Order: sequence, then C-alpha cells, then structure tokens
Amino acid sequence: MRNWLVLLCPCVLGAALHLWHLWLRSPPPPRASGPGAAGQSALFPQLKFSHYDVVVGVLSARNNHELRNVIRNTWLKHLLQHPTLSQRVLVKFIIGARGCEVPVEDREDPYSCRLLNITNPVLNQEIEAFNFPEDTSSSRLSEDQVVSVSFRVLYPIVITSLGVFYDANDVGFQRNITVKLYQAEQEEALFVARFSPPSCGIQVNKLWYKPVEQFILPESFEGTIVWESQDLHGLLSRNLHRVTVNDGGGVLRVITAGEGTLPHEFMEGVEGVAGGFIYTIQGDALLRSLHSRPQRLSNHIRDLRVEDALLQEESSIYDDIVFVDVVDTYRNVPAKLLNFYRWTVETTSFGLLLKTDDDCYIDLEAVFNRIAQKNLNGPNFWWGNFRLNWAVDRTGKWQELEYPSPAYPAFACGSGYVISKDIVDWLAGNSGRLKTYQGEDVSMGIWMAAIGPKRHQDSLWLCEKTCETGMLSSPQYSPQELSRLWELKELCGDPCQCEAKEQ
Repeated sequence: MRNWLVLLCPCVLGAALHLWHLWLRSPPPPRASGPGAAGQSALFPQLKFSHYDVVVGVLSARNNHELRNVIRNTWLKHLLQHPTLSQRVLVKFIIGARGCEVPVEDREDPYSCRLLNITNPVLNQEIEAFNFPEDTSSSRLSEDQVVSVSFRVLYPIVITSLGVFYDANDVGFQRNITVKLYQAEQEEALFVARFSPPSCGIQVNKLWYKPVEQFILPESFEGTIVWESQDLHGLLSRNLHRVTVNDGGGVLRVITAGEGTLPHEFMEGVEGVAGGFIYTIQGDALLRSLHSRPQRLSNHIRDLRVEDALLQEESSIYDDIVFVDVVDTYRNVPAKLLNFYRWTVETTSFGLLLKTDDDCYIDLEAVFNRIAQKNLNGPNFWWGNFRLNWAVDRTGKWQELEYPSPAYPAFACGSGYVISKDIVDWLAGNSGRLKTYQGEDVSMGIWMAAIGPKRHQDSLWLCEKTCETGMLSSPQYSPQELSRLWELKELCGDPCQCEAKEQ
C-alpha cells in the first residue's frame, strides 16, 4: 500500500511533497466503546444483514442533546416515516466515548484537552521573556534584516518593555533597529520601540530595553515580535532553539520553535531571536484559581459521570449513536471521523457515505434526487462543495501548526459531502496511520490528496449559513433555527422559497 501511495506523488499537487505527514508510527486505535460501557459491540450488534444505499454520519458533541433531538424530530423523523427511504438509509450520530477530564477553566484553550499547567507563577514583578546563557560573542549577524518569533499567552500578561541585543565586544550600540509587536493576523503593530546609537534605552543583562505603553494581553492572545534593521550587516541574533524561555510558571509559550511549524506572515528571515521583551503577571486571581482547582476537578468528574449516564440512556432509547474511542473535543474531530469510518466498514453494508454535522440542515430526498439526476455512483468519487487554495490559518480556532504548506489541498465544506464506499474502506484501513490535522474537513482534503478521487463539485452543499432554493445542506444553525427551517420546508416544500413568500 505504501509503495502504491508513493507512485501517486506526482498527482498530489503541492500536498504530495508532504505525503509523509499522512503516516504516524502509532498503532491502530482500539475499538470504540460507549461511555461507561464494556464495548461498542455490546451497544451496536453487527448490522451486516442489511444493506443501505447511504450511511449518514452526523458529527455531534457529547452535550449537544438539544440539537440531536431537533434532528430526530425533523429530517430524521421524516426519513424514518418515508415508505422507501427508511429502508435505504442508516443514520448515526458520532460521539466521543469520553469527555475531557480537564475542566474548561483549566485548559490551555477551549478546543483541546490540554491542562493549563501553571505552577509557581511569578506575580507582580518584571520577567525577561528570554535568557541567553551563552556569551554574546557566540551570537551571529543574520544575513537577513528581519527576525521574528511568535508566542501565545496562556494567562493574561502585561508587556512593559521591548528589547534588542547590543553589539558584540562591548563596543556600544551601533545599529538602527525597530522592534514591533503584532497581534497575529493584524497589520498594525500594537507596540513599537526604536533603537539607535544616540537612543539605545536601558541595558539589562545582554539586551537594551525601551518601555512601551502598558495594557493587558488577554488569555489566548497570539502575537509576533519582529526586529527590523535597515543596516547592511543585518541583526545580531540567536537560534531560538538555544534560548531559554522564561514562561513565568507556564503563562507564556513560544509557538514558532516547534518542529514542522511555519513562520508567521511577518517573519521573513531566520527562525531566531534578536532580542526579547519584559512582562509582568498581575493579580491574585491566578493564585485563587490554582487553589480552587482540586474542588473544580472533583465537580467536573462528577458532572462527567452524569453526562455518561445521560448519553447511555439516550443511546438505549434511540439506538442511533456510535460512541467512538476518542476524547470528545474539537481538536479530536478528525479522529472521531476516522473511527466512524472503521465502524461503518466493520458493522454494516452500504454503497455511499454522507457526512454532516449536528447543526446542519439536510434534505435527504434532494440528495437522492441529485444522485439519480447526475448518476453519482461508481468507485473513487467525492461529491461536495470544494474550497480550493484555502490558506492555512496559523492562529485561532482553526490554527494549523502541523501542515507545512501555506494552502490546503481541495477539501469539501463540512456541512455535508458524500464519498464512495471504496474511499471509506481505504480511510478505515489506514485509520491507524493517517495523521490528523486541526479540522476534519481539511484533514479529509489532505488524506484525499493521496488517492486523488474524482471530485464532483456542487454548490448546493452550502458552505455558509444561508438559504438557497434546492440546497442539500446548510450549516451553523441553533436548535430553534433548525426547527423553524424544517417547518418552512413542510409548509412550502422548499424552505427558501417559503421564506421568500413570507417576505
């Protein structure tokens, strides 16, 4: 299989250069199991006796009970009551078998399950962000005239000064250098400090510092500090990997030093540091939060047990949930999807697979009509609304630090797409080796770049929350909005035409 993939490399566009990213050394994941249950097989007996034209997988978060119930009372209810479609379609909600055991208040970010590991924070005193243990003589002149480094704030800080290296051999400050601090993806600098021989600031250890206007950089702030020089000799810099970061006990993280990451858009030179900054951690709220962690954790574990019991009851009542062996967080959604592909291959017989989310409107009758009209069948095909040359985000909810290219391969909008069974078989068979990225939609695009399926573009799989006549799907609805949209469909046949009549 791997040799076959290598032969496909010339067909994979820019993404093929990074085909090795598709493979992990870890063994295949264990079989899925329901919350508190002995195993998935006990919850869901083998379904090989029935064949379905389409299996529908609905990605759903553990606590989205209301959205699931709205689906059960709208398009899924309509499907189950339909005289022919009810025998042709199997619908399952995909839910992680385990909730995150870290309370939301104690996570690094709301999208993962990483503990915000702050220990012994240094409060109410100035902290130099970087230590340079080597002699200044070991610093080097960069051939570049721009050096920068990006960082993330895990707990609010106040930056008080920006700094640069002084020249080697203690000959004094010899260059004109500007230091700027940007918020990620913003074009205007938040802080600026200018250094020159007659105005070099105050020397602290091996750097010259100048004060800047002080205001709080909030939790989850992502920034880039940039050193610029117009001098021909460039900047005095250090390799960032040889610099010690003073994280104040865990409130600061440098994010461009990780292997495989790409520089921020402002970084035009080497991955290094030409100075630093001074910051403070203010307030006793952090200490109070750390002291209350044990009680918060205890309450959270109790709530998880209640959630497990509710999910188990929901599953036994409706028999429409697949629990996959994944901690249910946003960052783990690609793994949820791969586990579901394995479940479908191991437990049922089908021709096509439709993936959607629990906040999406889906018109399955329109899907079947479209399949018949356009003869959408056969092997190795992918039907959806594709984003092309989509830029990789390096910050925020969709932050991608693993995929090195500046743009993703073509991927389908997450509101809905259909793939043929042979693709599902391939994904399921390789699920233990496929690398997961920040979102399931872009992960799917990267995985598909390896096999080059026939793409059927269809704009009626909507990418944004809007209403278009004949739409197959539309995303990002609240439970109330989904109910209303279905009421309009039942009233007028097409919710968007009905909406137009009402206006």
